[in-house]
Amino acid sequence: MTIRAFITGLAGTTISPAERSFLRQASPWGLILFERNISDPRQLKALIDDFYSTVGYEAMVLIDQEGGRVQRLGPPHWRAYPSGAHYGWLYDRDPVLGLAAARLGARLIAADLSALGITVNCLPVADVPAPGADPVIGDRAYGDNPDKVAQIAGAIAEGLLEGGVLPVLKHMPGHGRATCDSHFDLPVVAAPREVLEPSDFETFRRLAHLPIGMTAHVMFTAIDPDQPSTQSPTIVGEIIRGAIGFDGLLMSDDVSMGALSGRIADRTTKAVAAGCDLALHCNGDLKEMEEVAGAACELTGTALARSERALAARHGADAVDLTEARITFSRMMAPTAAAG
Repeated sequence: MTIRAFITGLAGTTISPAERSFLRQASPWGLILFERNISDPRQLKALIDDFYSTVGYEAMVLIDQEGGRVQRLGPPHWRAYPSGAHYGWLYDRDPVLGLAAARLGARLIAADLSALGITVNCLPVADVPAPGADPVIGDRAYGDNPDKVAQIAGAIAEGLLEGGVLPVLKHMPGHGRATCDSHFDLPVVAAPREVLEPSDFETFRRLAHLPIGMTAHVMFTAIDPDQPSTQSPTIVGEIIRGAIGFDGLLMSDDVSMGALSGRIADRTTKAVAAGCDLALHCNGDLKEMEEVAGAACELTGTALARSERALAARHGADAVDLTEARITFSRMMAPTAAAG
């Protein structure tokens, strides 16, 4: 079976005839879901089942379900989860409690996702915010200390894996110093490498064993003054694969974001040429989806081996009493709620 090295979105809550034809011909590695694809549990489960049936192979279904500002599934049909900063607040009060809450919260998110057939969650966020940075990361982060962030991010990854869901480590090699939102413009970071190594890069180095990672659309001018990380062979090769030591499956952030310039096909080609194993395209625009598919290569060689290792890291959910786990989690979070 030929799989192409990209992840696609869809336009709405069902698969249109044109999208169905596209999926069958293009053979994406996976599908990523957004709020536009979701109305209620029955509809979403039917959409995901239809996707699996349409492609006919072990494709992945991804979502951004972080908690706080970034959760595609929410009330009234799904439970709301706290932001990353809440776990950081608990950690400051009691590190053991903070890590246990982060792990259990991720385990409960995994239960929600697994019930729907979602296999990959774009979490944890291991970025370390710096003073003056754009709030796009903000309270999504677990703190501003690399050790604390790495510990909490690791606990969240463990919770997801225990629930049978693959985590995605993001955004490598760091989005915490970005002074603008990469959804709309290209962040440029001028900090020297000797400043970046022990802070921004350190959290990712400590989590380099995770199966999947995502790049940041951030330009680090001291390392590559010409290309954002996603499209930089220097950043991917020397920093992500080298200094950080990540050898897992590397996906780009969304190639339709405003941080990147040029035609969608060219953005995709540059990301793959830089060393991304997969190109991510999110907006559900069929014309753009076709361009991405045309520019994405077949998943072979090292990239295929990384994909196979990542998929092998996923296993059935560990047994847990979800009712009791939710009661325990609520009790853990109660001090945070009381603090306002």
